Amino acid sequence: MNSAPELTVVVPTRDRKAQLRNCLEGISRQDVDAHRFEVVIVNDGSPESLASMIECHRDRLALQLIVLPRSVGPAAARSAGAAIARGRFLAFIDDDCVPSPHWLAALMRELRRQPNSLLGGYVENGLPDNPYSAASHQINTYVRQYYERGHANERFFPTNNIALSAERFRELGGFNTSIPSHTAEDKEFCDRWRSRNYPMAYVPDAVVCHSHDLSWSQFLRQHFSYGRGILVFRQIRRRREPSPLIPERFEFYWNLLLHPLRVKRDVLAWQQAGLIVVAQMATVAGAIWAALRENSDGSP
Repeated sequence: MNSAPELTVVVPTRDRKAQLRNCLEGISRQDVDAHRFEVVIVNDGSPESLASMIECHRDRLALQLIVLPRSVGPAAARSAGAAIARGRFLAFIDDDCVPSPHWLAALMRELRRQPNSLLGGYVENGLPDNPYSAASHQINTYVRQYYERGHANERFFPTNNIALSAERFRELGGFNTSIPSHTAEDKEFCDRWRSRNYPMAYVPDAVVCHSHDLSWSQFLRQHFSYGRGILVFRQIRRRREPSPLIPERFEFYWNLLLHPLRVKRDVLAWQQAGLIVVAQMATVAGAIWAALRENSDGSP
């Protein structure tokens, strides 16, 4: 039997075969010896078989495929992949992300230096001409920079580019699967991580390119779902410890709206600022909807 790899890459996927193929191509081009890592693909209830694609990459990658009979959502899919991982460390990436060739080398270098830290890499936008994808990226960029300055009350890394010890991941029980909108599991996991006073570190040269193609309706639905997930996450946290429902100061939200205009004041910047306003309104609407639904069910 082959010796255990140092790291396992976990990729959840559902109905995005073309994106997954690009992701695997990126992983196969890593400047890390192939025997030092493995890849676990979790087919989250997709009716289309991935077996032929997996076979095409077996000569370059150590691959395992898990096929779930029905969709369980990305949090549960990631945890299912982590459950069979052989690596000492775990790295998570989404199927619509393509890693840079140095991605794994950067993460593995830092994991050896900081084996007990949760690491987050840099996510760049692969669809700059899509206004909705660009607006979502602007929000993520602003939030990351805000956290780097040490101002945030709820520091987190998105799950499409993180790495950590497999032992600590299992010790914390993996990702929370009870958040109904399949969002905010990254915030909830990082919150549990920080509650143990475990360290977090940003790795800017661990880069993945995220190509999340959004339409107007998908953009609204995405941020509405974020609002649902964030409210449920904060309710979960309040059951563990007293905490406010609104996490940041007013300046956080005001500067978020101004962020595109501070980069460049042109028509595109004003468009991005307007979409950020819409995104925040959709997020608030999602949170209110979740609160009303829970109240109607008799929940606190």
